[in-house]
Amino acid sequence: MQNIQLTDDIFYIGTDDKTLDLFEGQYVIPNGISYNSYVIKDAKIAVMDTADKRVTDEWFANLKAVLGGRNPDYLVVLHMEPDHAANIAKFMTAYPEAKMVSGAKSFTLLEQFFEDLDVANRKVEVKEGDELDLGNHKLSFVAAPMVHWPEVMFAYDKKDKVLFSADAFGKFGTLDTDEDWACEARRYYFNIVGKYGVQVQNVLKKAANRDIQKIFPLHGPMLSENLEYYLDKYNVWSSYLPEDKGIFIAYTSIYGHTEMAALKLKEILETKGEKVAVTDLAREDTAEAVEDAFRYDRLVLASPTHDAGMMPQMENFITQLRDKNYQNRKIGLMENGSWAPMAAKKMREALEGCKNLTFCENKVTIKSAMKKEDLAQLEKLAVELCA
Repeated sequence: MQNIQLTDDIFYIGTDDKTLDLFEGQYVIPNGISYNSYVIKDAKIAVMDTADKRVTDEWFANLKAVLGGRNPDYLVVLHMEPDHAANIAKFMTAYPEAKMVSGAKSFTLLEQFFEDLDVANRKVEVKEGDELDLGNHKLSFVAAPMVHWPEVMFAYDKKDKVLFSADAFGKFGTLDTDEDWACEARRYYFNIVGKYGVQVQNVLKKAANRDIQKIFPLHGPMLSENLEYYLDKYNVWSSYLPEDKGIFIAYTSIYGHTEMAALKLKEILETKGEKVAVTDLAREDTAEAVEDAFRYDRLVLASPTHDAGMMPQMENFITQLRDKNYQNRKIGLMENGSWAPMAAKKMREALEGCKNLTFCENKVTIKSAMKKEDLAQLEKLAVELCA
């Protein structure tokens, strides 16, 4: 990735990573990921975060090219996660006069990640409302705890009206990926930040008091047009409100009989004019399933009975929903069992910790294989879901 001049004084020095298969060791990223980093060149120079160790050489080359022989005065660290902070020690060694600017919790984490790095005489500890004067540019800091780590801060540049938003407003995919922003930003948000909706709401309220014309996140494209769209998406997502009216059917199946019932329910719902999305939890990306569960206002879970419970893939899916604070939805349940159907009961029990869920009264129970007489069950559930 070549350096990009974003404003008169702000430059992009991040890198694309097209070879990483799993982000954070668990999320499939077919279009890779970007590690964003920025430089503000003023009377004093501030480097905004570093990058992952996978791209160390490229990041330093980009940095040196932008510096043009000057030495940076500050390394501003907004987030200590290793995909952005891995090169702090190498930076501080390469530029011994530079100071590290960050919050108190960041310096605690710094000691945990870098055993031999001593910045005691080179640290500038900032908190909410503090300001870093670079000359024409003045960075004011906004505390954003648990979005999505406890040390996270945002920085707002008053001159260019830029919000450096750490992981917020990020997305999967490299910068040269041509795709709709919302799809991969939604999957990124719910799987990585989704648990902390209250904290996101708090920081959005702080942001509303500033004249923001550009948002520069640590992953994904820089946002400079139609910011209301992005802010509205984050407001909806962090409020745990459905984004779209529709029904998401998530199923697991052993010999295909539960799948057949799930697809038949989809057919019935579509004849009633409903938008329906379906996922086989055993074969498709669980992170996308989590995304769709939050996207739509209704969810149907379908599983065979397995070891007197539900299928492992379903149990994992529900655990992830619960961990991400799933709430405010209508839920339909479908089960299959040849002698002792138990999946519906276990799925409902697994969701009991979630807030404001409304369970449909009509449960579907298939015994071994779907038969003509089961169509009445599916119809009743469909009617209730559409009510």
